[in-house]
Formats: sequence, C-alpha cells, structure tokens
Amino acid sequence: MSVIDAVRRTGGEATVDRTAMWRSTGLVVGVVAVAGLAVLSLWVGAKPIPFGTVWQALVGTDAAGDAIVVRDSRVPRTILAVLVGAALAVGGALIQSVTRNPLADPGLLGINSGAAFLVAVAVGLLGITSLHGYLWFAFAGAGIAAVVVYAVGSAGPSRGSPIRLTLAGVAVSALLTGVTTGLTLLDPDAFDEMRYWYAGAVAGRDMAVVTAVVPWIALGLVLVLVVSRTLNALALGDDTARALGASVVRTRAISTVAVTLLCGAATAAAGPISFAGLMVPHIARRMVGPDRPWIMAYSLVGGAALVLLADIVGRVAAPPGELPVGLLTAFFGAPVLIVLVRGAKAGGL
Repeated sequence: MSVIDAVRRTGGEATVDRTAMWRSTGLVVGVVAVAGLAVLSLWVGAKPIPFGTVWQALVGTDAAGDAIVVRDSRVPRTILAVLVGAALAVGGALIQSVTRNPLADPGLLGINSGAAFLVAVAVGLLGITSLHGYLWFAFAGAGIAAVVVYAVGSAGPSRGSPIRLTLAGVAVSALLTGVTTGLTLLDPDAFDEMRYWYAGAVAGRDMAVVTAVVPWIALGLVLVLVVSRTLNALALGDDTARALGASVVRTRAISTVAVTLLCGAATAAAGPISFAGLMVPHIARRMVGPDRPWIMAYSLVGGAALVLLADIVGRVAAPPGELPVGLLTAFFGAPVLIVLVRGAKAGGL
C-alpha cells in the first residue's frame, strides 16, 4: 500500500471516528434531556408540589398527601409517556424504512384504526367502559389490522412491496375508520370514555397499565435490534438488498411484527398520538444521516422527550384543566414537519 493510500485510509477512518463520536455525544445529551424532563414531569402539574415532597415520595419516606399524588399519578404517567413516545417514534422510523415512504407513520399499517375499531366494539357492543377493560381490545385490534394489511400487501407477484403495503394500509384504515365512526354515532353517550382515549392521553393511567404494555414494547425493541442492520441494505432497493445477502421478506415480516408490538401497545395504553411517529424520525435522520441503527436510537430518545414535553405543557397550558398529549404533539409536530419537508425533499430515504 502506497503512502498516499495510507494517508487516505487514515483520513477516512478519522472521519468515521469523529462522526461516531458526535453521534454518541448527541445520544448521551438526549438521554440526559429525557432524564431532566422526567424529573420535571414529577414536579410540575396542576397542583404545585415542592421538590422535597417529590423526593420523599420517590424514596418512600412520605405516605400521605402530595406524596400519593406523585406516586400514584405522576410516576405512572411519566413512565408511560417515555414508553409511548419511544415506541411510537421507533415504530415510525421502522415503518418509514420498510415502506421507503418518508411520510409514513404507524397508522399506515392500520394500527390506530384497528385499535379504535375493537375499542368501539368493546364499548358499544360489549358495554366495556373502563380503560383496563378495553386495553387488550385495542392491542388485539392493532395486531389484527397490521396482519391483514401485511397479508393483503404481500399477496400477488410483488410480495410485500412498499407501494402495495402503503395502499393496503390506506384501504384498511379507511374501512375501519368508517365503521368505527358509524358505531360511535349509534350511541354517543356510551362512547364518552372512548373519546377521551381517542384524543391521546397518558393522564389517568396507573402502574397496572404500565406493566401491561412494558413486555410488548420491550419485545418490539428487541425485534428492531434484530433487523436494524438489514434495513440499511433494504433502503438501497429490494434487488440490491438481496444481492447483499439480506432476506427482504423476512426483514419486512419481522419489522411488521415489531411495529405492531410497539405502536399497538402504545396506542392501546394512550390512544392514537399523532406526529410522534412521523416527525421524530425526520429530525433524527437530519441529525445522523441515513444510517438506520442510529436513526432508531435517536428516534427512541427523541420520541420519549417529545411526549414527555407535550404532557408537561398540557398540564399547565389551560388551567385548571389539562390538554391531552395527542393535541400537543399535533400542535408541535405540524409546523416542524412543514419546515422539514420544505427545507429538504422528502423523497429519498
């Protein structure tokens, strides 16, 4: 190897090292920001609670008054906000990668509409009105809808192509949304509780809801780790991915399961929260480039931060009441997404 080649190789390795260092530093900063927002979430609310009381509630030295509010209300909603935000953002980044559609979000696989449909069935036909009662209906509906979309999109000669998956998702979502709307119009009074869920909120959830969704979100994240490297090859096109040794069908199947677990569990617990799965991956891609594992890592942290911030703002924006998280993420996400799309073409993933 010549001296010039050695210098070029050394320079390339140095550039890669610097890029990895900056990416790692940004990820650490993001984790610290999420930790700070989590502390703020325990502290801030409709009722001011001294930080000392918050600390005593966490370490278990105070068992009355405001400490109960912290432990039974703010701790579960803080944990759930982190889980829901991370799951939706990673799920959005994954579905954008699989479909090669930068405007795709978890709703593309029918997850939101499937969850809402079975919740409407549970409320309207079975008389179930509590969150714990229809939590599993929402999760089951999300899973069934995603399976139907994948089955329809995988039928025919171009099995599981991005265009077919997108069209199948749009069709199934439109059908289920129409049926759900019809059910809610038949008995508006019975669907009052569902309307609160449908707005997207982490308030009013207890640790039972958190423990119900944690295993599914954890399993979904493990599946994301399994396919994250293959997604870089898939982004080059199906033929190129096969030439590089990647199994396109296997990657899309595992990705569909992962998205269903992540976004199905998040939607079941908190309702449909818009823009988290659409906006955060765009920001992550602008920060770290097209490398899918890094996009997933940044999306996980960014999604948790976004939903936590939206929940905190929602508590104090309209006293004495609260605004649901879904409304705030839409308020934050719409203008940010417009800026991102106008600032760079959304065509190339």
